[in-house]
Amino acid sequence: MTAGAGSGRRAPRVRPYTITRGRTRTHAELALETLVHTATGLDVHAAELTREQRAICRLCVDPVSVAEVSARADLPLGVARVVLDDMARDGLVVLHEASTDRPSLALMERVLHGLQRL
Repeated sequence: MTAGAGSGRRAPRVRPYTITRGRTRTHAELALETLVHTATGLDVHAAELTREQRAICRLCVDPVSVAEVSARADLPLGVARVVLDDMARDGLVVLHEASTDRPSLALMERVLHGLQRL
């Protein structure tokens, strides 16, 4: 993050452990592909939100993956997961976890063989 375009000065960075208050684990398993969107009716300018939370709320107006939140908010993946987990538990964002129901290997093989015959 730079302070201004072309200024060459870097904005001060907050240490990741400060953002997560030293936590590294989440309550929910947040896969890279888990979609996140801002809760309906949330005031993204509320004083009680941290700078990171406000940025994430603005990013997630439309559903965005955890990996994308990490990249766009310029946060390490682990930090983004902890912040998103906290935000979900506080009702600031909604998480849409990917389905873990997968077809059996036998079904996938039958489909593959059927496609190869076409």
